[in-house]
Amino acid sequence: MSPKERSFLTRVRQVLPELHPAERRLGDFLCDFPGEVASYSAQELAALAHVSKATVSRFIQRLGYDNYEEARRHARADKQTGSRLFLATSADTAGEQSVTAHVAQGVANIEATFLAISETQINAASAALLKARKVWVIGFRASHSFATYLQWQLTQVIENIAAIPGGGQTLGEHLVSFTPDDVVIVFGLRRRIALMDTLLGQVERSGARLLYITDEGVPFLSQAEWHFRCQTLAPGPLFNHVSVMALCHLLTTRCIETAGVTGRNRLRGIEALNDALEEL
Repeated sequence: MSPKERSFLTRVRQVLPELHPAERRLGDFLCDFPGEVASYSAQELAALAHVSKATVSRFIQRLGYDNYEEARRHARADKQTGSRLFLATSADTAGEQSVTAHVAQGVANIEATFLAISETQINAASAALLKARKVWVIGFRASHSFATYLQWQLTQVIENIAAIPGGGQTLGEHLVSFTPDDVVIVFGLRRRIALMDTLLGQVERSGARLLYITDEGVPFLSQAEWHFRCQTLAPGPLFNHVSVMALCHLLTTRCIETAGVTGRNRLRGIEALNDALEEL
């Protein structure tokens, strides 16, 4: 990878071992809070890191940038990748965020998310899931947990559903089976894998209906029949995914409600077998 292709944070990490004390202090500071370059001037950054403005200038040149503004633009571009490091600030370490702040942000996230999702959309997506030949659920990194959770919950009412890929499997072993009668649920929460666009393109070519679940930072995807964007803001250094869980719960509940007698019969059958097998 050429120097121009390396991310801002990669450049900082690679020069750390060769830095003098003052520059090392600045480098360590930026490893913890790389977003500060995108937000502040060179003088402001120097004050935050307790170094001189001259140290900032030397450091930026050592990273391979012509000037501070070039480094700032690069950091801003990297910020769009969704790394939580770029969203954290040095002010966040001043004290613990209160429980009230976390709860308030969680409530705000849920409210903002569902203001943008209509009852009609939820009903249509639930009906499509129930009618599909097969439902495929896909997620990577943080999204993987939500994909397997939703698949587990929907199994209570949808018989032919799979979370892919499983251990030791490749995506190709499943993508080849997609048909226009299927529904594919893709979780694309930050940070998304590099092949996400390729995967979405393959879903489109298969003709399957796409339900795309992302964070608020993803532009609306026109090829998705449903694109639900979940607000994930948080007062601390981690994304808040409470709205994602709320959406999973709503989709599953609406599917059970829409399935009616058929869904209730399946649920009763599951419970009867659990009792007979004494698994729970």
